[in-house]
Amino acid sequence: MVSQHTYNVEIVWTGNRGTGTNGYRSYGRDLRIIASGKPEIDGSADSTFHGDADRWNPEELFLTSLAQCHMLSYFHAAVKAGVVVTAYSDAPTGTLDVNSDGSGGFSQVTLRPRVRLAPGSDTDAAVRAHEEAHRLCFIANSVSIPIHVEPEIDVDEAESAS
Repeated sequence: MVSQHTYNVEIVWTGNRGTGTNGYRSYGRDLRIIASGKPEIDGSADSTFHGDADRWNPEELFLTSLAQCHMLSYFHAAVKAGVVVTAYSDAPTGTLDVNSDGSGGFSQVTLRPRVRLAPGSDTDAAVRAHEEAHRLCFIANSVSIPIHVEPEIDVDEAESAS
């Protein structure tokens, strides 16, 4: 049985400098990202595309979505595999190819999760949990580009008895 979930957000352009979009450089790329009951996010275009570098851009949010989905899927897979995660971070990178006509898209993304495990944890099971997480991730399953996962796994040292 397939279950469906619907998600809703709102974006509101806040970059009208008084003349609307009467010229390519006459308007700001600023916007607000809004979801009911959550803090608003200040968004913009990347500074390369005349946006505000102090605000989140869609390319960063795309990478964030992939990394966050992988992390949450990894926690699920780790629990099922009996792997105890004590710390997790990721520093994803992606390559955006822009064509001469202004179109383009990401050609690949690499996730680099850094995982710390509880003492005595099975590192092989921790690696396999990344493979399972990639298979389960809703966002990764929604895109057609290659997503590489290059995990780094460390195990906490066992505490010595005093």
